[in-house]
Amino acid sequence: MRYALFLPPFGELADPTVLADLAADAEAAGFQGFFLWDHIARPHRPELAVGDPWISLAAVATRTERMTLGTRITPLTRRRPQVVARQAVALDRLSGGRFVLGVGPGTDSGGELTRFGEVAALRERAARLDEALDVVCQLWSGEEVEHDGTHFRVDGLRFLPTPVQRPRIPIWVAAQSTNPGPMRRAARFDGLCPETTPEGLAEMLAGIGERRGGLDGFDVAAAGPPGQDPEPYRAVGATWWLVQLPEITTVDEVTAEIERFAAVSR
Repeated sequence: MRYALFLPPFGELADPTVLADLAADAEAAGFQGFFLWDHIARPHRPELAVGDPWISLAAVATRTERMTLGTRITPLTRRRPQVVARQAVALDRLSGGRFVLGVGPGTDSGGELTRFGEVAALRERAARLDEALDVVCQLWSGEEVEHDGTHFRVDGLRFLPTPVQRPRIPIWVAAQSTNPGPMRRAARFDGLCPETTPEGLAEMLAGIGERRGGLDGFDVAAAGPPGQDPEPYRAVGATWWLVQLPEITTVDEVTAEIERFAAVSR
């Protein structure tokens, strides 16, 4: 099992330079990954500073050499797939092939979607997510793309450069249940970001493994708060444990977690 920090870029952590410094310290301490929440606003906390995770990850990429970097998760329902495709390739190249794209339909917590006029109905968000993923993967291919879908259109365009990672940048899919839609989506791609119990994860992986014909090369990025034992998740198939800090986290609290990890990793 590999270990990562999973941070909210809010408050003191909204500054990309602060996150880059913390990431460098985390890599030196032995963490193998660094992931950020992807939000535009926190409507229930109007005074809270919110940083951009993509810009922050670019800063992190320049200060680290080995760690896997990624979003967990990016709601493609409120992002144009062509912009995500461009940004992801830029991060992949800047990091030397260390970027992972975590995706999901997103949530309307506090009105984060509806207060910007974004789609709120889950069924439509899921449909937009699936089509957006098709567009992103086609654009990453470097070939000319013709796509005339329900939600998105690409009229004979070719995106270069292509990602460093081949055949493409890994995509990890968020899921909270064993409903057919999330399970089919996860099975199509390279990893799972589960939000469930160890027992729920075992059920998810059984369904995904059946659809894929096995779980070889499939990453499972479970997450939990500092101090939680990851062993129950590892035992049922998790390949990553993301130490998830709460929505309001100070620099000192992240530093303390990095120091604790360094102490137990020696």
